[in-house]
Amino acid sequence: MTTLQTVFAKAKADNRAALVGYLPAGFPSKGGDVAAAAALVEAGCDVIEIGLPYSDPLMDGPTIQDAVHRSLVNGTRIADVLRTVEGVAATGAATLVMTYWNPIDKYGAERFARDLADAGGVGTITPDLTPEESEPWRAASASAGIDTVFLVAPSSTEQRIKAVVDCCTGFVYAASLMGVTGARESVNVAAEGLVERTRAHTDLPVCVGLGVGTGAQAAEVAAYADGVIVGSAFIRRILDASDEAEGRASIAALARDMASGVRR
Repeated sequence: MTTLQTVFAKAKADNRAALVGYLPAGFPSKGGDVAAAAALVEAGCDVIEIGLPYSDPLMDGPTIQDAVHRSLVNGTRIADVLRTVEGVAATGAATLVMTYWNPIDKYGAERFARDLADAGGVGTITPDLTPEESEPWRAASASAGIDTVFLVAPSSTEQRIKAVVDCCTGFVYAASLMGVTGARESVNVAAEGLVERTRAHTDLPVCVGLGVGTGAQAAEVAAYADGVIVGSAFIRRILDASDEAEGRASIAALARDMASGVRR
């Protein structure tokens, strides 16, 4: 199993940032999700985030909401998410689950952590779980041997950044802006400052997400961050494709451009 620590150590040795791709489980279809993620890995993604579809996605913009809705209509459940993780982890990429807290809470924290680890998952990103309420999940994750990733934002105070990074083990997710996910014409200038402020409190890798949609933007972010997170740009290409094969080809082309970008 490829760990996050291995991924970021290798990227650092190569003098580049890691490329992190996001896709929801069950999208564009059950089975098609693993094939799409595998296309991203083959094209240069080092880490894959598998989204756990949820009916109330507070952080997700319209593109990811559309994909998640399709996944839920496809009948995707937690068992399907775990099967997706298993299939993606088999590609050799470090594989995380990005999920809101409620599904884990309903499933059972210890059970979810254990089942995720058994599927080959290396950790979770939990955007709506606060540091103050995270101890039971961090304990369950540590027991299962998986990493925990939490988010900092441009509005985070120094005290808040310290509280968040103290809960992280795999990396720190730096949200580039105050708002929802989605590719944008430019990456918020506040992102670089946020990375610098976060590094003052931790030696963990700091990855930037929200707004990255082109190879040029990936290169811009890679100049100051340890990882570049891309989700909506990949999903948009799948949504715009005439079939799944075309979608895979399209996201692979974009991933190659992004992979080139993080190496500039």
